[in-house]
Order: sequence, then structure tokens, then C-alpha cells
Amino acid sequence: MNLSMKWLSEFVTLDPMSPREFAEAMTMSGSKVEGWEIEGEKLDKVVVGQVLSIEKHPDADKLVVCQVDAGGEAPIQIVTGASNLTAGDKVPVALDGSTLVNGTKIKKGKLRGVESCGMMCSLGELGLTAHDFPYAIEDGIFVLQEECELGQDIRSVIGLNDTGVEFEITSNRPDCFSVIGLAREAAATFDKELKLHTPVVKAGHGDCAGLLDVKIEAPDLCPIYSARIVKNVRVKPSPRWLRERLRVMGVRPINNIVDITNYVMLEYGQPMHAFDLRSIDEGKIRVRRAKNGEKITTLDGTNHVLTDNQLVIADAGKPVAIAGVMGGEYSGIVDDTTTIVFESANFLGSSVRITARDQGMRTDASSRYEKGLDPNNCIPALNRACELVELLDAGDVMDGIIMDDHSKALPRKIPLEADWINRFLDLSLSGEEMRTILSKLGCQFDGDLVIVPTYRPDLVHKADIAEEIARFYGYNKIPSTSIRGGAQGKYSARQKFDQTISRTMLAAGLSEIMTYSFVSPKVYDKILVPADSPLRKSVVISNPLGEDTSIMRTTALPSMLEILQRNYNNRNASAHLFEIAREYIPTAENELPVEKNKLICGFYGGDGLDFFTVKGIVEALFDQISLYNWDIEAVRDQFAFHPGQCAKLSAGDDVLGYFGQIHPKVAENYGIDERVYAVTLDVDLLFTHASPEKQYHPLPKFPAVTRDLALLCEESIPVLTLEKTIQSACGQILESIKLFDVYQGKQIAAGQKSVAFNITLRSADSTLGEEQVNAAMKRIMKALEKMDVKLRT
Repeated sequence: MNLSMKWLSEFVTLDPMSPREFAEAMTMSGSKVEGWEIEGEKLDKVVVGQVLSIEKHPDADKLVVCQVDAGGEAPIQIVTGASNLTAGDKVPVALDGSTLVNGTKIKKGKLRGVESCGMMCSLGELGLTAHDFPYAIEDGIFVLQEECELGQDIRSVIGLNDTGVEFEITSNRPDCFSVIGLAREAAATFDKELKLHTPVVKAGHGDCAGLLDVKIEAPDLCPIYSARIVKNVRVKPSPRWLRERLRVMGVRPINNIVDITNYVMLEYGQPMHAFDLRSIDEGKIRVRRAKNGEKITTLDGTNHVLTDNQLVIADAGKPVAIAGVMGGEYSGIVDDTTTIVFESANFLGSSVRITARDQGMRTDASSRYEKGLDPNNCIPALNRACELVELLDAGDVMDGIIMDDHSKALPRKIPLEADWINRFLDLSLSGEEMRTILSKLGCQFDGDLVIVPTYRPDLVHKADIAEEIARFYGYNKIPSTSIRGGAQGKYSARQKFDQTISRTMLAAGLSEIMTYSFVSPKVYDKILVPADSPLRKSVVISNPLGEDTSIMRTTALPSMLEILQRNYNNRNASAHLFEIAREYIPTAENELPVEKNKLICGFYGGDGLDFFTVKGIVEALFDQISLYNWDIEAVRDQFAFHPGQCAKLSAGDDVLGYFGQIHPKVAENYGIDERVYAVTLDVDLLFTHASPEKQYHPLPKFPAVTRDLALLCEESIPVLTLEKTIQSACGQILESIKLFDVYQGKQIAAGQKSVAFNITLRSADSTLGEEQVNAAMKRIMKALEKMDVKLRT
């Protein structure tokens, strides 16, 4: 929201201050200022001059040499190519050493051998357009028709001397989307009198009764609709003071009727619309829901197809406006318009917001309506528009207001609990001081009740009243206090667990990433998810940004592969990444999905990267989180993974996840022309099976005994199965078991393999004797023989 400081001065008389001082004070009181712009600030040494004579350039057919009186001791010579000048014209003159709006420096020089001591300016070179001065031409020198003196600074002549302040208005303060609303804030901030004006409409040009019939057919979406009629309309440019105010506020002047509606919207915060009465069939206005498939062409020339949840302003047969958004093309004001209808209405904010979104058109009007406006503001704004019509001699206002009113906007009453507010803010203000502050904001009182004006929908609780008192008392005056109570923040066991996973992955050389939870349905095909897999049943987003982000992912693997693809396409030699991602598994209809936390790791490139490198990272993670009783099993049917290099990890009956090489077809789908490895683990199950506490093991007091076992077994027997058999048979004296060789060759029969382990035995109570060691080895071999495993000789 931009604010003209000249316009503000009409309502509040402020002491002289810089824009910075104004901005800082308003920001401290809760009206955040984003910045400000002083009109014409960059213009320097541009003055009013008068053309004394015009002669042809001796060496250029399209140039002329002018003698110009710029208020100095002697005329100056300026060469120009403009063709719209005559002797006696007053024009803006940029003198030698001057600066234009765009930062261009003007210096004395020669044009085709003739000296030129400055430049005569066009509208564009002053930062203006023909909308600001309709009598001027855009492609020539700006010939002034304003009262001025030679040598006068051009900024004061053309009104380019206002300051525009940009405010960031929060959505809960619709009243501040207006000059009056910000004036109210400024008056309270600087403790100045607020001078509001009550519109006075003389009218007296006949009764409007019978010319227009207004009826609201959807009172739940439109609580009030009011209108006044102006006849003998005289469409012409607005006066300069009005055009200047609109320009500073960021609105382009058009003509007096359109400018009046924009002016009132900016001043009162109440959007308005003007209809040509001829465009309203049978003089009937019906505020109703649109019919499915009904069409309208809006003022911007766009065709729209409406639905029955959208509100329209219609006449006897067709929509003439989309309520709260934009008027229809054929209802607008044109040069031969003679009788107009000024509309001032209130619409349900959520309805306007949804309509503007669905129709893809957001306007100044819709942006205000969607925040929720005060129904009691409609009539004052309507009268203000008619007052301006009379002030600008833009038409003859007829008597009477045509209205259908279903609004019940009554002031809200909130208890003023001074003791509670003082405790809440840690202040010691009296009740009278609180009343003084609230009175500045337009609040009234009924005993100990604060009567909140209807233009303040944000004040609903005593805490809101406390906030108003705090911001105008001064946040900087509220003493600092220590936090009371003994509560101390700390990480939960689950947060610590997730941090341990992240730290372990980082220590292993992986980089953490974050990806979106919504994906395209096509990703399931890219990672070869079976057609009948339940993973293809995803939660569909109602209003997606596009097809690529239209569903919630049921597996985070595609998100990881997309990041690997991006790194590969950017020619990164390697990428080792991880993410603790969220997956969304749909449940029954209209119920929230089950959210699962998954650790997803992705790898390509790097020295020595293979299946066992990835397995080592997984084992290191399990060791860090104290997860001991886990199994690993080779699998061949897990989608997205290579059938010969994929392992399933489990703990009891729970599948913890999978890791291995990504299927070459999947890697090809993502455009990665080398081996890709991935890990996917269920973090929730890891947390369930991990030991919550670390176990302390003292340093051994007694010596260890080592033995090497070289075993012959079937090729299909996993090494892990052999390890677990040895562990079970040996018992508590087994300290460690390490695989150091797997061999298949000429000395080994076909279909078999040689597996060699180093076994360390140790007792915590005494030195192991030969008998204990031999007994343990016999138990091991007896257990292995049941699996048809023999010692290699």
C-alpha cells in the first residue's frame, strides 16, 4: 500500500520531519514501512524556460536551433529535433550540468557543429506520461500550460514534489488499505488530531426511484449492496490535484469517472464500480450465484466461464460483473455515457478470494475484499464518490440511495481489564491511560467495556486490546524481563536419534539434501514400480502447482534419484547424498495419510564405490544407533534395484529396508550413465529396534585365544548364516569373528566355496584353557556339519 504524504496531510497535520523519521515511528507503532520515494528527487537543475526564437539548423534538415530564456542573465541556445515548438512556448529546460529522472547527465556540447547548452524535456524525460498531463503529447517537447515563472524549478510547477511511502499491510488489517486507515494510525502514533470529513451530497436532480431495482439473492455472500445514480455525465480528464494523488499511490489516471472510483477506493478502502445504466437490462440488478457455464467478458477483454459457487452482479438476463473482482466489458464508462450507476457493496472475503483464484485474475478490488471489509463503510464511500462528482462537475447526482441491506455489523464489546493487561504486558498503566490510547484508535466505552469499531475485525480478545495499548505506549518502553518458570528446552529421544543418523551419514562423507514431498505420477514408472503395487495409490493434491507436483510421494527414492541426476548433468564427478525424508501412505477416504520417515541415501562415482562400500556405511550406522540383532538377506525381486546386487535388512519380523545397486534401466531413465547405489531404511523401525542405552564393556583382564577356520560349503549358503551359526554354537566366550577370505577355483569343487574366518575367544573371568577352547571348536563344527559344512583340508 502506497501513501501520498500530501494526501495524508489532509487528515493529519504532522510536525516537519524527514521520511526516515516518519517511517521509523510508524514502523515502531506497528505499521511497517518498506520504503519511500521522493518524487523528482533525481531531477536537478531542470527549470521553466520560454522559447524566444526558432531557426533551422544550417547543416541538418531535422534539427532546429532555439534561443531559450531560462530565467538567467542571458538566453541560452539549445538544438533540438522536436517539431511541436513555436516561439513563446514555455517548456522544461535541463540546463548544463543537470540530471534527469533516469540519472542522465546533461552537458553543454555541439550538435552537427552548432553549440547546444542544454535540453528541452519531454514527458518521459521527467518520469511522466500523457495520463498525468492529458493536454501534452508523448513524442514531443512538453509544452507547459501551467501557471509558472521563468527559471522556476520544474518540480514545483508540475506537482512532482510529493513523497510516496510504501507500507506492508498484514491481512488482518483491511482498514489500513486506505488513506483514512493509515491516517488514523499516524494520528495515534504522533498524538495528533484526526480530521475526518463527512461527505455532503447536494443532489437535487430528480428522484432515482423507479430507475433501478436492486435485490440480493445470495445474502450469505453479499450482506449489502447500495447504489446511486448520476445523470448528464460529463466524461473528461480529472483535475491535476487528483491525478497527482493517484500517481503517487501507484494508480494510473484515466478519466474523471474512473478516477473517482479509484480515488474513493484508496481513500476509504472501499472498492467501487461504475456501470453505464444503458447496459443494465430492464434496470434490474441481481446479486446472485452464477449459473454453471455462464460466460462473461470482463473489462480487460478476457472471456470467463463461471461456476455456481461464484458470485456475479447480473441484470435481468446476463452477468455484468464478477462480484468483487472486475466489471464486465459492456458495462464500462465510455465517451458517450450519459447516466451511470455508482455501486458500493460488501462481499464475503473467502468467496471473492476463491473466485479470483479460479478465474486467474487478482485486482486491487479483490485484494481488498478478500481480507474482509466493513459493511458500514459502503454508504460513506458511496456518498464520497457522489460528492466528488459534484466537486469535479462530472455529472448531476440524483436524490436517493437504492439499497438492499442484510448486514448486521454491530460493534464488538470487549472487557477492559486493566489489571490483567498490566500483568500481561508487565506495565503499570492506569485505566484512564489505557482509555486514552484506545480512544485515539476510534474505540468508545460503555463502562468497563471497550466498544470496538466495525472497521477493526482484528480486535476480538482482551489480548488484542493489550496489543493495541502496547504498540502505542511504545514497545521500546516496555521493560525487559527474564523468562519466568523453570522449564528448560531439550531434545526428545527421537530428536537425538535423528541427529545421530544425520551425524553418522555426514561422518561417512555424505551430504544432506532436502526435497519436496510432492512428485509427479510418472516417477513410479521411472523406478519400475509394479502396476499392481499399493505404492501407486497416492494422496492427490487438490490445487497442485502442476502435474509434476500433483501427488504426495509414497516412496522418496525418485526424489533422491532426481537430485543425483541433476548433479550428474552438472558434471559433478561424484555425489554421495542422504535425506531423512517423509513418505505419505494413503488410508481410508477423507482421512489423513500415514506419514513414514525414511532414510534415503544415493551414491554414484568416487573411488572404490561398490556394493560393499554401501554395506559398510549401513553397518556403521547400525553400530552408532546400537542396533545389534539384525539380519541381511539377498533379494532379487525388489523394484528399482539390481536383481543380483540387492539386500534386505530386517530385525525379527520387521523389514528395516533395502540397499544395493539401482537397476540399470532405472539409472537409464534418469540419464545416469554409471552405477548408482541407494539405501532406503525405515527410521521409525530403526528407532524401535535400536538400544536406547550404550553398553559399557571394561578392558579385558585375561588373554585371548585365536583360531582360523577354513570351511567348505555350498555356494548358495550366505556367509552371514555361517557367522550366526558359529556365534550361536560358541557361546559367550566368542569375542569376535571376522571373515578374511572367500575362494572359488580349481581346488574347490564346482558349486562350492571356501570361506575362512578368524575367531577370537576370551573369557571375562579367567584364562581360557585348552579344553575350553577345544570344546568350543567342537560345538562349532558340530553345528556346521548339520548344514553340510566341512573343514577345508
